[in-house]
Amino acid sequence: MSTVDLSSSPAGQLTEKMGIEITSWDPEKLVGTMPVEGNRQPYGLLHGGASAVLAETLGSVAAAMHAAPERIALGLELACTHHRAGRSGLVTGVCQPLHRGKTTATFEIVISDEDGHRLCTAKLTCILRERPPGDPKS
Repeated sequence: MSTVDLSSSPAGQLTEKMGIEITSWDPEKLVGTMPVEGNRQPYGLLHGGASAVLAETLGSVAAAMHAAPERIALGLELACTHHRAGRSGLVTGVCQPLHRGKTTATFEIVISDEDGHRLCTAKLTCILRERPPGDPKS
């Protein structure tokens, strides 16, 4: 499986700026990576907000896959627990469903470093809404 092309979004979007790539996807597990370089806080460690962006990106894509084509997914709540610092290389997020219903979908996203150490555990809940009339993707 190749990477998901996030370039169909308008240029300069957050996923592009953060260097996020989705490397594997199916209904039970979605995987993506993000470099630590360029996503650090002033102490030289992976920024917690960058981990949150990776988590929300993966969870939102998974929710959109579940909701499509009739509905769209919108982030409702994101909670992140940061366990240890990322220092270099790539971090990998693994997103798995906790609940996939008609009106909400919840996913757990575990972010690890290249040595397999868990850096962050996140939970994202998305609300699923009908696609707006006239939406070009309907």
